[in-house]
Amino acid sequence: MAAVAELALVASLVVACRLLGVSRASWYRRQRPRPLPVRQQTPARALAPAERQQMLDTLHSPRFVDQSPAEVYATLLDEGVYLCSVRTLYRILASAQEVRERRNLLRHPRYQPPQLLATAPNQVWSWDITKLLGPVKWLYFYLYVMLDLFSRYVVGWMLAERESGGLAKTLIEASCAKQGIQPGQLTVHSDRGPAMTSQSVALLLAQLGLSQTHSRPHVSNDNPFSEAQFKTLKYRPEFPDRFGSYEHGLSFCREFFDWYNHEHHHSALGLLTPAVVHSGQAARLREHRQQVLHAAYQAHPERFVRGRPKPPLLPPAVWINPPASKTTRPDALGATIVTPDDLEHPPVFNSYGLSAPPAVIALPEVLQ
Repeated sequence: MAAVAELALVASLVVACRLLGVSRASWYRRQRPRPLPVRQQTPARALAPAERQQMLDTLHSPRFVDQSPAEVYATLLDEGVYLCSVRTLYRILASAQEVRERRNLLRHPRYQPPQLLATAPNQVWSWDITKLLGPVKWLYFYLYVMLDLFSRYVVGWMLAERESGGLAKTLIEASCAKQGIQPGQLTVHSDRGPAMTSQSVALLLAQLGLSQTHSRPHVSNDNPFSEAQFKTLKYRPEFPDRFGSYEHGLSFCREFFDWYNHEHHHSALGLLTPAVVHSGQAARLREHRQQVLHAAYQAHPERFVRGRPKPPLLPPAVWINPPASKTTRPDALGATIVTPDDLEHPPVFNSYGLSAPPAVIALPEVLQ
């Protein structure tokens, strides 16, 4: 601005501002004298500092230390004492940075998120119950599903007409016997539903020597694998709006879990099926995929601009609520998938003579 003022003595102000790249509005604004700050006067109705301190001491007194300003105002008013309004009490507390919960309330404990790690099948199971709409309103069928965390393999399921801790106990016991679970081998995770927190399930897990964990209260993402599996179930194209009968729901679940375990190529498992991972055949199948991709690369190397293709990797570990410092590799997609014929699973027939997946299928009429 000083250079503009000097140059304006020789040339015009317009030329000086243009040569120095200064806005004329800025130059004119700088020439105006700055107004003096207006000193705000204290209103006549404002409280004196001694009065404000007296009210703050009253709020700090043992009698009112855990009372809200409205409670303090009403109590003193009933005793014939008026200090100030409720809003003024809040202003005094805000000036002292004490606007917070003053009432004597129960402090709920802060629940730690469950942290579970699975590096092999049958280390952590996740289970949950979902409702399936029945033929009429307010009639539901309850689907119990036991899911292995590492392989996403459904180790046991049951369709019942009620939610019960006794039915859940029978399903867990049958699933553990089917998989050959040893004491101290398995951790069973679930949310805090009535069947999950029932005494019968807790006693059974204690007898089997298994650990039990639960989700935090009112937190839905502490059991993400079961919730994701239920979404896969209910977003299938053939999933009906309502099931016409119990037998209809049972037939649908048999077909779905057979497809889910043996045909569904899971994106989080390196595009392998849960049955392949659960049975320990993932390494052999991945080697077969690598041979197929190698042959394709040898035939047309110009089509693979990023070099030799590799099949997606199976994640070495699966977490529920991993630590903050834990970093996981994103799942790779887009690989060619060829499933050998020798990996097809033969059908397993249950007591009803129907084909079922090699998992535990517990029916209520059989359990009685």
